Amino acid sequence: MFTPDGSLGIFAALMGLSAIAFWLERTRLGELLTGTVLVILMAIAAANLGIIPHQAPTYDFVFEYLVPVLIPLFLIQGDIRRLLREASRTTAAFMVASLGTVAGVLLAVSVLDVSGLAMHSELAADQKKGAVAGLFAATYIGGSVNYAALGEITGLSQDASFFSAATAADNLFSALFLSILGLLPGISWVVNRFSAEPSASKSEMSDRQNLSPDSDQAETITPLSLCTALAVATLLVTVSDALISWVVFPGGRYVVLTILTLSLATALPRLRTWCTGGFEMGVMLSFVFFASIAAGADIAAMLEVAPLLVLFVLILLATHLACLLVVGRWLKLTLPELLTASNAAVLGATTAPAMAAAKGWHDQVTPGVLVGVLGYALGTLIGSLLFNLL
Repeated sequence: MFTPDGSLGIFAALMGLSAIAFWLERTRLGELLTGTVLVILMAIAAANLGIIPHQAPTYDFVFEYLVPVLIPLFLIQGDIRRLLREASRTTAAFMVASLGTVAGVLLAVSVLDVSGLAMHSELAADQKKGAVAGLFAATYIGGSVNYAALGEITGLSQDASFFSAATAADNLFSALFLSILGLLPGISWVVNRFSAEPSASKSEMSDRQNLSPDSDQAETITPLSLCTALAVATLLVTVSDALISWVVFPGGRYVVLTILTLSLATALPRLRTWCTGGFEMGVMLSFVFFASIAAGADIAAMLEVAPLLVLFVLILLATHLACLLVVGRWLKLTLPELLTASNAAVLGATTAPAMAAAKGWHDQVTPGVLVGVLGYALGTLIGSLLFNLL
C-alpha cells in the first residue's frame, strides 16, 4: 500500500497522520504537546517501523509545491502596521532566541570535532565545520525550509547518509524540544520568575482578538473564501518565482514571497476577509509538510552514521533555551512571548501559532506567524554567514 512509487497511498498516509494529530489535539496530551509535535513523532515512528518509506516522490511534491503556498496562506493576515503595533515584543524575543541558537552552534562546534561528519561530501575538514554550523543555525532560526536551503548551499545534501542522519536529529529533537516548551508554562518555579502579561488598552485587546484566526468575530468560511485564499497564495508564489528568475536572486524565493505577501496584505486590508479560512488551510497543509519531513528521519542512520549529531544538537538546544530564559528575563519579556518566539525559531511559522492558540495566548497567534516568517528570511542568511565565516 505504501511503496515509494505509490504516491496516492503515501499521500493518504500523510493525511491520515495529520487527521489523527488534529483529533489528538482535543485530548489532555494533545493540548500539552500540540498537534505539530504529535504528527512529527507519529511520522518518525511510521517511517522507522517500515510502514511508510523514508524517501518518495510524494514528499518531493510536498516540498516543491505545498511548502511555498504555506507562507502566503499564513501571511494574508499579516498587516505590517499590525506587526509594528503588536509583534514588537515578540520580535525582540525572537532575536533573543536567534542569539541563543547562534551561541549554541558556536559552542557545539568549538567543543566537538565535527570534521568526521559528512564523510561522502567533497568538503574539506574545516569547511565541514562551517557547513554543519550553518545547517543547524539555519534550521533552528527559521525551521525546516531553511534546513533544506542550507543543505543545497553547503553541499551537505549530496551526502545522502549524513543528510538523512542530520534530518533525523533535527526532527526528533525539535519535537522533543517543543514538548519541553509546552511543559514550561506549567512549572510554577519558571512562571514566577517572569513578568506578567503586559497591560493593553481595550482597543488594543479588541484589535488583537480580531486578528486571531480563532476569533469569535471571524468571517464565515465559505467555498468562495477558501478558493480565493488558495488562488491568491498560488498566484503570489508564481509571481515571486518569476521575479527571482528575472532579477537572478538565487535563494531568495521566500524573502521575495514574504515581502510580496506582506505588502499586499498591508495595502489591501480587506484581503484577510476575502480569504477567510486561508489560515486554517495553511495549518492543515503544514501538518502534511511536517509529516513529510519527519518521514525522512532515519533514526538508525543517525545512530550509525553520526552519533555525534545527538550531542551536537543537545548542546545547541540547551544553550538556546538557557539564553532565551536568562536574556529574556533580563529584558522583562513575558514567558508566552519567549516561548512563542523560540517555537517559531525551532520549527517555523506553523507551530508557533498552534502552540499559542492551544495555550490560550491569543495575542501571540499572529505575532507567532510573523516572527516565524521573519525566521524564514533570517535563517538562510545567518546560516550562510556562519558557513562562510567558519
